[in-house]
Amino acid sequence: MRHGFKGRRFARSVSHRKSMFANLAVSLIEHEQIVTTLPKAKDLRPIVEKLVTLGKRGDLHARRQVIAQIGNEPVVKRLFDTIAPRYAQRNGGYLRIMKAGFRKGDNAAMAVIEFVDRDTSAKGAGDRARVEAEAGETEAA
Repeated sequence: MRHGFKGRRFARSVSHRKSMFANLAVSLIEHEQIVTTLPKAKDLRPIVEKLVTLGKRGDLHARRQVIAQIGNEPVVKRLFDTIAPRYAQRNGGYLRIMKAGFRKGDNAAMAVIEFVDRDTSAKGAGDRARVEAEAGETEAA
């Protein structure tokens, strides 16, 4: 009996699972929409919604709690400066999960998880900025 064991294990150790969800949260905050498996999306939703609630609080302690959980300061800055103010009047329900069929290789159920009032131009913007910064570094060298 699994009484009191909340959440899925995903055949991973505790540390691997924590880092996996931290990486998924960073990607979701950075791009505002990601495609992942349905069970991962369902387990990621409460994690990111709690991070957005901390971002709405906006104080130093909340910022340090978010940094401790996801460990990426530029993404934390984006969460506190752009995403949290967007949901200042909303009491929860910041994310939506939409089923996206099944993956070809292993027939796993896929889902799109995204912010409800997302900025459509944010999709891929972080990757473009990173590529442009790397190109600028190589030209300067």
